[in-house]
Amino acid sequence: HVQLVESGGGSVQAGGSLRLSCSASGFSLDGFDMGWYRQTPGNECERVVTMSQYGAIGYAASVKGRFTISRDDAKNTLYLQMNSLKTEDTAVYYCEANLASGPAQGQGTQVTVS
Repeated sequence: HVQLVESGGGSVQAGGSLRLSCSASGFSLDGFDMGWYRQTPGNECERVVTMSQYGAIGYAASVKGRFTISRDDAKNTLYLQMNSLKTEDTAVYYCEANLASGPAQGQGTQVTVS
């Protein structure tokens, strides 16, 4: 049973940092392309970052230099380190796995920057 569970969201002041985690079960992260996307309060969806199974990474221009994606294969967990947070980073953040059966995502974790 494939499952993705995000955690680590919360409320933070502008300029602060948060680290999101995405724990995967039912498959191995290192075998698939992964990523994070977010949905803003205005319901806009933005792909924040992608990481291929081979480690190739692509960041959205809006987060480049501030956010860092990483993966711990031993823990089967994907991370998103978010620094220098801005109010416009406020959103629900989802991790996504591009599985052979189609994309899978978690329930999301709320990040609020004030």
